[in-house]
Amino acid sequence: MTITRLLRASLLAGCTLAAAPPALAEHAATPATREDALTDTIIVTAQRRETIASDAVAAPRQIALPADAAAIAARVAGGDIFGNGALSGQLSYRGLAGERVLGRVNGQRFATGGPNAMDPPLHYAPSILVERIDIARGVAPVAEGPSLGGAINAQLVQAQFSDSASLTPQVRMASQYRSVDDSYAVGGLAALASERWRFGLIASREQGEDYRFPGGTAVGTSFERNLYGVHAGFQTGAGELFVEYRRSETDPSGNPPFALDMVYFNTDFVQGGFRGQITEDLGLTLRLGHVAVRHLMDNQTLRQPAAAPMQARATFADADTVTAEAALRFGGSRAYVEVGADAELTDRFVTITNPTNPAFFIQSQPNVRAERMGAYLQWRGQLGAAQFELGGRIDRTAQSAGIPQLGAAVPMGPRGLAAGFIASGREADDTTVDAVARVWIEGGAFVPRLTLARKTRVPSVLERFAWLPTEASFGLADGNIYVGNQALKPEVAWIAEAGFDFANDWLTLRPTLYYRRVDDFIQGTPFDATPGVINSPVEMVANMNGDPTPLMFRNTDAELYGADLDFVVRPLTNLELAGTASIVRGQRRDIVDDLYRIPPANLRLSATWATGDLSLGAELFAAADQNRVSLTNSELPGDGYATLGLFARYAFAEGLAIEAGVENLLDEQYAPHLAGRSRVAASDVPLLERLPGPGRGVWARLTAQF
Repeated sequence: MTITRLLRASLLAGCTLAAAPPALAEHAATPATREDALTDTIIVTAQRRETIASDAVAAPRQIALPADAAAIAARVAGGDIFGNGALSGQLSYRGLAGERVLGRVNGQRFATGGPNAMDPPLHYAPSILVERIDIARGVAPVAEGPSLGGAINAQLVQAQFSDSASLTPQVRMASQYRSVDDSYAVGGLAALASERWRFGLIASREQGEDYRFPGGTAVGTSFERNLYGVHAGFQTGAGELFVEYRRSETDPSGNPPFALDMVYFNTDFVQGGFRGQITEDLGLTLRLGHVAVRHLMDNQTLRQPAAAPMQARATFADADTVTAEAALRFGGSRAYVEVGADAELTDRFVTITNPTNPAFFIQSQPNVRAERMGAYLQWRGQLGAAQFELGGRIDRTAQSAGIPQLGAAVPMGPRGLAAGFIASGREADDTTVDAVARVWIEGGAFVPRLTLARKTRVPSVLERFAWLPTEASFGLADGNIYVGNQALKPEVAWIAEAGFDFANDWLTLRPTLYYRRVDDFIQGTPFDATPGVINSPVEMVANMNGDPTPLMFRNTDAELYGADLDFVVRPLTNLELAGTASIVRGQRRDIVDDLYRIPPANLRLSATWATGDLSLGAELFAAADQNRVSLTNSELPGDGYATLGLFARYAFAEGLAIEAGVENLLDEQYAPHLAGRSRVAASDVPLLERLPGPGRGVWARLTAQF
């Protein structure tokens, strides 16, 4: 069925903008760290916040909870998702993804463990436990740390202080079943809290089989993950001392776009500190954190068929991150000066082995370290009717790599590359400067806004120190082999965006136009001037690994521009129509080519009818063709598609509700343009074809809070 026919058949379909389905929370707290006008907030809650500055879902909920929280974040205007597996999706925001978008969980930033980003930040935020997702609108404030694009933070459900002097219980539970992959998810919070103390336990369990699509079964897409943790807080005056610990355990889970699948991710999170007011006009934030990732991936446990003994691989990866933050805020919430400093120390180690041959091992990332220290100043004020936020930050980053060790069975080609890497500098230092200026005018239903910024990103340790040609590319999953480049310079983006927020009793409208000019944009480019001619050691090793045309990370020039909007229309008391629309264009400025993995134009619409305890609705999502693709990365065009879903919600009592729906009602066969390409031979998805979207299925979810 064509998009036009489906649109015509679905006039009442729509989407509650930037919506997420419910998990555990019935009430979600408003972010207090910055102005609502600067934040898109996806709230997993049954209550609607009437604000033009954040995206909040209204009951009923539109979709089955995806295991991957990135699929929730992707519903924001300007959002999309790199589909690299059930637990490995990356948010694409206004054409930028990966390390260009700052990702955090519970406000804590950290280095992912997988060299190919099998565990991007939202991997550690099970949707069943997510309370809200905050996305900085377009540009992250300098107080949040360095990032080239926006910033995203997934807040997991936690105990809340109560109004009682004695400890009282708080319980939240949610469970879901989804037929298309025979998956289930269950999670919850058990807590005790008073006006001074709060103690909470959280836990979740998710498991799913290979999902079905109209052409068969996508083999190698099963998943399994557990998370549990404890947290506590003590409220003193207007501030809080807090501490939390979580353990995330991902068991064998498929990653069809990659050469290897997850065997495990065992990851520990710990953080603590103070946040709040010391006096009426002086705020203080202190935070210390540590994240330890232990990871194994292979092509034996889940991959069908398993690789032959000579090609068998098991890769072990560790990543440790230590973070520290401190900030003082002088003034109130609408007029203040904030000064702060932060540090982030990471240490990674990746070893490739052959499980059938103990003499074969290669340390592809040997003791790779990055140390960043930064400071910032941010000023929030007012000139007449104009509100403004001005900020600047400076960061110093030092990176280094150790000496790789290789087993006796490793052939001479990699040995020669290792010797050359050992003889190289294996160190880099960068100083970067960011600046952000936001202006908006309050005074009624119409709020115009303007943002100008200079943002930077230091090359990742993978882009700099990947001495061995492999497919590791932080999740691009394009089948190309990449090699690093120690001569890389930091990316520098010059950004301008303008728009307005309009809200009254029956209409909310928030369009934005933006332009981002990126100097020294890091892109995979042909290794030398004779692609396909194997005349260098790198090309010889790459050819041994199946790709005679490797790419090297180099500085190029790029630009991204586009528009997005979200809206809500309430023509009747019981009826709400809502939606988002996004379009982005990304292209190289140094050569005639398009940027890789730029999402197509898309539209999301919904209609929701609610009366009493019952709500009913429909949602339509449509994506256009994508013909502007990267020749450098051998990207193929993508076809447009549209899907339709139905949903319903019934509240039995306060805090207890059941929700259900049908996804892909018309059983449309489609493949999202940003989906990765399958590497699983024993699958109904042909080799190197994009992973299709799930077929028709039903889902049901039960939520409770008391």
